[in-house]
Amino acid sequence: MAEREIGKAAVGSMLLGMVQTNCYFVYKEDGRDHSRGVHYDDPTPCVFFDPADRGELIYDELANRGYKVEAIYLTHAHFDHFLGVDKLRELSGAKVYVCEKDKKYCEDPFLNLSAQFVGQSYTVKPDGYVHEGDVCEAAGFKFKVFETPGHTEGSCCYYFEDDGIVISGDTLFEGSVGRTDFPLGSAATLSRSIREKLFTLPEKTIVYPGHNDITTIGYEKKYNSFV
Repeated sequence: MAEREIGKAAVGSMLLGMVQTNCYFVYKEDGRDHSRGVHYDDPTPCVFFDPADRGELIYDELANRGYKVEAIYLTHAHFDHFLGVDKLRELSGAKVYVCEKDKKYCEDPFLNLSAQFVGQSYTVKPDGYVHEGDVCEAAGFKFKVFETPGHTEGSCCYYFEDDGIVISGDTLFEGSVGRTDFPLGSAATLSRSIREKLFTLPEKTIVYPGHNDITTIGYEKKYNSFV
């Protein structure tokens, strides 16, 4: 049995949606058994990032493993990162937050790509907005908002400084970056966001991207040819 350090951040993930989006939930390791079907009267709180689809499934899976969603944050407002948000919010009671510069994407099915890729119009109504430099508090964590425009105008990353992790959405991938050929995207802006924000973080910082595998800041600074 592996030993686990109590009180440290742990990151769980689900792969959901038509374009295989990484959905993450961050919680403090408490030494509990989170196998499916193990129930606690006081479930472990978590922060959920980018509920890409099937909000009811997300809620049930987490509840069945002893987690409670305390807050929901979006890295940006493209459809493949929020289709599960309404049901997850309804079932969990958690509030939803996104960068205010993506407000127009939340409201416009063309900008959030649902009209083009899903063939239906989807929108999302956040409960609140975040901005550059904000320090968010949820599930016992404090994490900082970095606005990293380029993929969308309001793309942002969430940095857990004490735990050395960053949720990067579609800003930075392993060996790649987010697409900039969607409406209002900008390759130059995205590259600048990565260099001036993410590449200033410690090299050992673990990057949890919106698609594909996890990586580190140090690895991307050395090998990512797109930046």
